[in-house]
Amino acid sequence: MTDLVVRKLRWEFDATVPFLWQPSSPSFGMFCNVFTFIAVPFERYLIKALRTAQDRFDESPGIATEADAFLRQEGQHAAAHRKHMAALIEQYPGLQRAYDAATQSFDDLIAAHPVEFHAAYIANLEATFTPLFKVILDNRDSLFDGADGRVAALMTWHFVEEIEHRSSGLMLYRHLSDDPWYRVRQVRPTFGHIGEVAAAIARVVDEVVPFEQRGVSAEQLMSMRLLVDEFKYRGPGGRRRKALRGGPATLFDTVPTGDLAKMVWRLALSQLPNHDPAEQPLPAWAGTWMAEYERGTDMTTFTHTGKSAP
Repeated sequence: MTDLVVRKLRWEFDATVPFLWQPSSPSFGMFCNVFTFIAVPFERYLIKALRTAQDRFDESPGIATEADAFLRQEGQHAAAHRKHMAALIEQYPGLQRAYDAATQSFDDLIAAHPVEFHAAYIANLEATFTPLFKVILDNRDSLFDGADGRVAALMTWHFVEEIEHRSSGLMLYRHLSDDPWYRVRQVRPTFGHIGEVAAAIARVVDEVVPFEQRGVSAEQLMSMRLLVDEFKYRGPGGRRRKALRGGPATLFDTVPTGDLAKMVWRLALSQLPNHDPAEQPLPAWAGTWMAEYERGTDMTTFTHTGKSAP
């Protein structure tokens, strides 16, 4: 039986949620906003694609149970981020174009490939979430301090649950295909496609949201140079280069270099043929979040500090 818990939380977002919900770190806030616009169509794609293999999952009761819980969790993520996305679109109607384009891109992907490809795509992308979200949750105080508590609670909930079901995508892929190298061969198409989706969303954001209300260029932030620039401003001469660059701090500016280096290494390992996210180190705070949920705490206002948002 699966260990996944499907948590139905009552998220509420409206036009009082600012686009620049993290003024202390516009880059991190922008990353999460783009993440919302990716999450809704991606979760829809994930559910739609994998549901086509339901009869094959049903061959194994354990796999069928895992698939059901995994897809139900992802459905909750899509519903919650849709509310956040709708609140931003209400303020900036042109952002609807970002969602529409991303949705169409994922629909085109479904039409072009067999379910084994989609399972590989999902497993590849999901494998990156544990090292990425571990860094964010381990450094939650510096990344979320000064943020709107509603969005901070949404993001931490999603990141914790992605870590909880970190192996689900791989389990479903392995049930559909016994070839680990087929999944590896889809690494480039996977990240090429998701990179294009992110870039398209970012372009619309920069066109629609005035700079003073976002504080950073989404397109520059979501470029392939993201991690290169993070290390460029560290080490000998890093401060001077950062001063010459000017502008807002980078996405992971407050994250220690050691944590960032480990994340990059684990991201690389996540795409190896025999990699299993179940074996990865986890953020201790994920356990704290789950314990609070079990106690009955309102997790829609539970922030990174362990307190309820006002």
